[in-house]
Amino acid sequence: MTKLLLSIHVLAAILVVGPIAVAASLFPRYARQSASASGGEESDERAAGIAALLHRICRGYAIAGVAVPVFGIATGAQLGVLTDAWLIASLALTAIAAAVLVLAILPSQQRLLAPPSPPHPAGHDGPSPTASRLTMLTGIFNLLWAIVVVLMIVRPGSTTGA
Repeated sequence: MTKLLLSIHVLAAILVVGPIAVAASLFPRYARQSASASGGEESDERAAGIAALLHRICRGYAIAGVAVPVFGIATGAQLGVLTDAWLIASLALTAIAAAVLVLAILPSQQRLLAPPSPPHPAGHDGPSPTASRLTMLTGIFNLLWAIVVVLMIVRPGSTTGA
């Protein structure tokens, strides 16, 4: 049973987190292109369509991404390592990565996809998301996942010899 749970956990991590990492990393480029008028109208529409697709990929795979920690916890329980520091750290980093995705990346993508709104009568609509800020958030998200992968492989303090 442990091998099955671990296999599903690893496959889910590869097939779910990988596409989110790639789509989220590509999104700012196409959001910038769709916002600029220099490429011509057809080019802008194509870039906007690609950005919208990348956002849908991120949003859809974020829902499926719940499987990664669920099967990871189940695997950890089978292996009896739920209280090991490396696993607790991995779970904490996974929760932070999920929060960055759900609370920052996805809403920023959505705002960048929205058509520009007229200025607020008071003259201040609050901070607008920028593609540069989104690039930074995506880098943080990807770095968190890279650290989790290293923790899963190295497992500090593990007695398995890895």
